[in-house]
Amino acid sequence: MRARAFDVPTDRPEADGTLSWTTTTVVVVQVSAEGTVGTGWTYASTACVPLVEGVLATALDGIGWTDVGAAHEAMVRACRNLGRPGLVGCAISAVDVALWDLKARLLDLPLVALLGRCEHRVPVYGSGGFTTYDDEATTRQLERFAGEWGCRAVKLKIAESWGTEEERDLARVALARQVVGDDVAVMVDANGGYHRKQAIRLGRQLVAAHAVSWFEEPVSSQDLDGLRLVRDTVECEVAAGEYLFDERDATSMLRSGAVDVLQVDATRCGGYTSWLRAAATAAAFGLEVSAHCAPSLHAHVAGAVPNLRHVEYFWDHHRADALLFEGALTPSAGSLVPDVDAPGHGMALREADAAPLRAA
Repeated sequence: MRARAFDVPTDRPEADGTLSWTTTTVVVVQVSAEGTVGTGWTYASTACVPLVEGVLATALDGIGWTDVGAAHEAMVRACRNLGRPGLVGCAISAVDVALWDLKARLLDLPLVALLGRCEHRVPVYGSGGFTTYDDEATTRQLERFAGEWGCRAVKLKIAESWGTEEERDLARVALARQVVGDDVAVMVDANGGYHRKQAIRLGRQLVAAHAVSWFEEPVSSQDLDGLRLVRDTVECEVAAGEYLFDERDATSMLRSGAVDVLQVDATRCGGYTSWLRAAATAAAFGLEVSAHCAPSLHAHVAGAVPNLRHVEYFWDHHRADALLFEGALTPSAGSLVPDVDAPGHGMALREADAAPLRAA
């Protein structure tokens, strides 16, 4: 098992409501057996590399390539004293994805067929609209999402500077509605930047003035009572879950009644193994799931669940994946089509292109 990290610069400075960045770090894991390589990755820190090649590699010693469930459990148990959330969860996720890819390749099956396909096409929404963008950049990106890629929904970041720029938030949402028209859904993501009453007040304005249909992390995802309060008060759907690092955390969020749609991220929650468990739990609560970011990585697993809402086609990961991986997917008519002509998830690291971006 081998892990490497690569730094992909953004095309311009980016920020959401609570964080800014200029680089996306991608930690790539490759697992080999019988001359075949499985690939997985997470968007995290170079600190994942020694964790993968140390504790996690040791945990997998003696486990066969068919036994992904046993491998997942062994990694979780080995990290008991390290703590599952955060970087440990990201590292486990990358390995788990690589193991599923390896198994499918050795069985000569596309991953979605191994998992059990439910959908041939996976709907996506265009996601970007960073708070650092001016109106021209926002317009160009939204036109690409709704026009060239045919997305039936778009999402932009709000709660700029921890919710202190309300007028600009409202103006940018108004611009988005103007650009995409009335037939495309407008979604917003506050990244936990508002406080409870502020989120309710602004949420009502966004629904009334611009028909916003999705309010993501209006308050911190750790504030389950606050999420439920906003959900019970504002007409649009409330979504959260991208920072779940364990399928049991998904159960807690669902039991609390905090969300209308559960977001799950296979690069954080524990890979495909935990993603599928979380999706099944959401189905038991009568809710749909939305795959958070990593669109190419999610295409096959998203196509294998009956309660999928959509996959987030995130601008940063569109750029990073196209640079780093052969077989990365681009939307057409608002959907991704998992590659069923190749085994596994159909992607492999572009070694020559990735080499100059090596960070660890």
